[in-house]
Amino acid sequence: MADIALEYRVYRDADAEQVTAVLSDVFSRHDPLAYAAHVTREEFAGFVRSLLPHAGNDGLTIVACVPRTGEIVGVMLSNDGAADSAEQLSELNEEFRPIGSILGELNGIYLAGHTPRSGEMLHLYLLGVADRFAGQGIGKQLVIRTVEHGARKGYKVAFAEATNRRSQHIFRNLEFVERAQIMYGTHLFEGQNIFAGIAEHGGPILMEKVLVGA
Repeated sequence: MADIALEYRVYRDADAEQVTAVLSDVFSRHDPLAYAAHVTREEFAGFVRSLLPHAGNDGLTIVACVPRTGEIVGVMLSNDGAADSAEQLSELNEEFRPIGSILGELNGIYLAGHTPRSGEMLHLYLLGVADRFAGQGIGKQLVIRTVEHGARKGYKVAFAEATNRRSQHIFRNLEFVERAQIMYGTHLFEGQNIFAGIAEHGGPILMEKVLVGA
């Protein structure tokens, strides 16, 4: 666990720049999808900023921060499953289109024609912890607290697209069940295997957990 006592709380609009900095840094440098699609830190920051107004409104995102300084060191960005973040990815710029394609296909397999109703499914989709705080259990705590918070709000199911082995390990340990997977080495985007260079990472896995009381 962390060497310092962190505060875990709901995201506020005033957290926007810190949350953007954490997620854009972590994903642009460590996420296989962002690497394969050549998404820069600045481009990822633009994507995060486009999501944060909704995060402030729906109150589903949890952050980890240092109480004394207010520094945000981890984020579990979440939204209502009725929203479509994969579509937003595709609309940003050319680099994001392959990512939107593979995640959209993964969600399509999982939902199998079901259209989520508002308040039904909690979508956990960007989990990031600042490098200097990595390995201290913060990511796991963020997921735990996000799921508990969602359950209190009445959500019946939580689901996440885990795109790398670290996040897959966290979700498995928290009893999320694998529902769908697409292999990086075989997925085609407009006839091209954009993700062939990251085939060793397996592929994104859609993982689900039925919430307590559902």
